[in-house]
Amino acid sequence: MAELNGFNAEEVPTSTGFDPIPAGTYRVMIVASERKPNKAGTGSYISMTLEVMDGALAGRKLFEVLNLENPNAQAVEIARATLSQICHAVGVLRPRDTEELHGKPMMASVLVKKDRGSDELRNRIAKFSPVNGAPAASGAAAGASAPQQSTPPWKR
Repeated sequence: MAELNGFNAEEVPTSTGFDPIPAGTYRVMIVASERKPNKAGTGSYISMTLEVMDGALAGRKLFEVLNLENPNAQAVEIARATLSQICHAVGVLRPRDTEELHGKPMMASVLVKKDRGSDELRNRIAKFSPVNGAPAASGAAAGASAPQQSTPPWKR
């Protein structure tokens, strides 16, 4: 039981929930992350909360789930690739903790998809990329030039 201190629902508008944000590319940053066990108890995932930084949708939240510990190898591969996109987008290539990725701007390409279990529309982040297309500078690498690649970009 929890005391409600005279709360009056007649004085407070009800929540209408949130419709998904329109598909598009948004400047976002990670504002929270947490490792949680999966429902089956066979692994864990990282739950990330991202926030839109600009425009009329500033403050809206998006969510990303990274199945980094899972018996399904494909789920782990997808999660690792997504985490790599995030790391490259914010310029932190060897994070020891997800908090090192917090508060750093990046771009997120957002889609609107139907939920598998219902007809409810949900956002899904298709891709993360650096702001302005350039990787974010990080720590000592900020002043250093990147090593030259031996393979031209069009052949990678």
